[in-house]
Amino acid sequence: MPSRSAIALLKEDHKKVRELLEDLAESNGRSPSKRAKLLAEIGHELRVHTQIEEEIFYPAFRDAARKKEHSKLYFEALEEHHVVDMFLPEIESTDPSAEDFPAKAKVLKDLVEHHAREEEREMFPAARELFEREELAELGARLEERKEALLGAAAAS
Repeated sequence: MPSRSAIALLKEDHKKVRELLEDLAESNGRSPSKRAKLLAEIGHELRVHTQIEEEIFYPAFRDAARKKEHSKLYFEALEEHHVVDMFLPEIESTDPSAEDFPAKAKVLKDLVEHHAREEEREMFPAARELFEREELAELGARLEERKEALLGAAAAS
């Protein structure tokens, strides 16, 4: 069975996280325990996704970059990950029933959606120019393998 393209796999991750973030944003009437569970799932998905991007996709993109704008996309993506990495612990340490929780959930949603949108509109089209279809499939296989390893490690702990 042929591997999915790296871009297809990463876009699937974006879709899943967007849906979870939308659920969180609409969770005002839900119990704090349901919000906490949803936030934990979002945090886990984001951490796995950013790790596979930073370990596999971004270095390949950086190494294949031929234009200054490609390098700029690489560094911006890393910095956007860094911002989310700094913000996640803050929202995770906020009581889900707190008055400011919905505002923090919205900020997280905005940060992630901005990042995903930039990747999908700029970085992924550039990657299609930089890589052959077979290379994107090979990257996809590596991303999927690493993701499964990370999810397996999390399930075991």
